[in-house]
Amino acid sequence: MTMNATLKAEKRESTGKGVARKLRAAGRLPAVVYGQGEAATHLTLDAADTRYLFERISVENTIVSLEVDGEKAPLPTLIREIQVHPFRPDLLHVDFLLVQKGVTIDVQIPVQLEGTPAGVKNDGGTTQQILHEMPVRVIPSKIPDAIVVDVSALELGESLHVSDVVMPEGVEANLE
Repeated sequence: MTMNATLKAEKRESTGKGVARKLRAAGRLPAVVYGQGEAATHLTLDAADTRYLFERISVENTIVSLEVDGEKAPLPTLIREIQVHPFRPDLLHVDFLLVQKGVTIDVQIPVQLEGTPAGVKNDGGTTQQILHEMPVRVIPSKIPDAIVVDVSALELGESLHVSDVVMPEGVEANLE
């Protein structure tokens, strides 16, 4: 399973370009959390803590618990969008999506190849991996770190399709 990560957040009332610039100048990062039919909540995060966390997790499929000042319990969220400065490594804005227990969500999971194909070992072939991430539908508590595919039985000219991949329990390929 993916690791759970935590960020501390504060609610903010004012929005707009000027407010966001002042927040960034003060070392804060504007963010918003939405979903489950709730109105969007505008937040600020510590920019350094957020960058540090994002460098250590898979931002596509890790549940981030937002500890918002004034809220009783942390909000379980997924990162939906990260806006980054065009030529500096600065984060500009983050969108979070609230996740609901037991409700399936669509996420991208990395595909890892395991083993060396027989066609590569015996006949001098090469392995070509076309799909590096697979879109899946899964409940948040069962998000896997990766989809591991054993390719050791593949001969020269053979291929694997998504329908051939054995998915972990509770994970369903979503190639719509």
